[in-house]
Amino acid sequence: MTSSISAWIWSERFWLPENVTWADLERPPPGVEYPRIRHLLYALPLAVIVFMLRLLFERLVAKPCAHILQIQAGVPRQAQPNAVLEKVFQSKACPDTRQLEGLCKQLDWDERKIQRWFRVRRNQDRPSTQKKFCESMWRLTFYFGIFIYAVRHLWGSPWTWDTRKCWYNYPFQHQSSEQFTHYAAELAFYWSLMFSQFIDVKRKDFIIMLVHHLATIFLITISYANNMLRVGTLVMCVHDASDVFLEAAKLANYAKYQRLCDGLFVVFSISFFFTRLVIYPFWVVYSVLIESWEIVGPYQTWWLLNGLLLVLQTLHIIWFYLIARIAIKAIFKGKVSKDERSDVESSTDEEIYSTSSKNPGQTLKPKDMGHTGNLNGEAHDR
Repeated sequence: MTSSISAWIWSERFWLPENVTWADLERPPPGVEYPRIRHLLYALPLAVIVFMLRLLFERLVAKPCAHILQIQAGVPRQAQPNAVLEKVFQSKACPDTRQLEGLCKQLDWDERKIQRWFRVRRNQDRPSTQKKFCESMWRLTFYFGIFIYAVRHLWGSPWTWDTRKCWYNYPFQHQSSEQFTHYAAELAFYWSLMFSQFIDVKRKDFIIMLVHHLATIFLITISYANNMLRVGTLVMCVHDASDVFLEAAKLANYAKYQRLCDGLFVVFSISFFFTRLVIYPFWVVYSVLIESWEIVGPYQTWWLLNGLLLVLQTLHIIWFYLIARIAIKAIFKGKVSKDERSDVESSTDEEIYSTSSKNPGQTLKPKDMGHTGNLNGEAHDR
């Protein structure tokens, strides 16, 4: 039974081009190393190390920087302990009118007092600006470091400049130590992000980011098992490039350097356009879709990977539209307004309500620019 399931999961018809078997990849020529899916298991303990490094970095580097920039942690006001209201809050942080009326009768409180309790309770869970600053500084450090590493080893790789070489003699291509290190670092980082988001800044799109991290892990794993390391490292490098400027813009925003924040966000918008709407589709996706068809030919995993890459490109177009709206406001109004991307950090309902009720036509400006991910977090958007 177990062997049948394993054979179905690792079907050669699905994973490999025609006339290629797993046995072929198990016997590389002398001096040549092919990827082994079991090697990716190293990413799990490495993810724990990455998470520990993050905690040390935030405490020893990011927090001192926050103090220098006078970004305080702040102590939120505590809501009055109330078991009934707490139970309702755990299921619904913003009760509707019907629930409010029921609570008024049950507790003999007026509606305004109950609304105030929920407002204070929501604010109580909001992370401080200092915490968000530390998270962004860690992500900036990782993205910058891994991007420099990727550029360094890709710059001298012939397939970076002639993407047809990504497919010559595929899948019998040597795995270099730089490629493995790049893959292991990215995979460990996203494993750590997936688990740490349960203790990180809570966002409206928690489920979306969870799916995003899982999809990223899936793509990295599939491309590694398929030995698409050459094009895989290109994809990761292209995505990390703009994330550097995004995290830098968020740090400037937390430190209240508004002009610097606006400038960095415009630079991020430009870099996002060139890397994800020019280089990615016309250089990387073109190679995977057209050049690999001509040189290798399609097979089942080929269809899956190309479908996922095209879905990602569709998301890039949607995200850039939202980013461009913010960047244009930054240029013409002199400040970055609310980030409308999918992973924007949540602000309290009271802030939104009070702003919109006082100035119905005014653009909202949150206290922070919220990945996958990011004026986040993900980030990171794979």
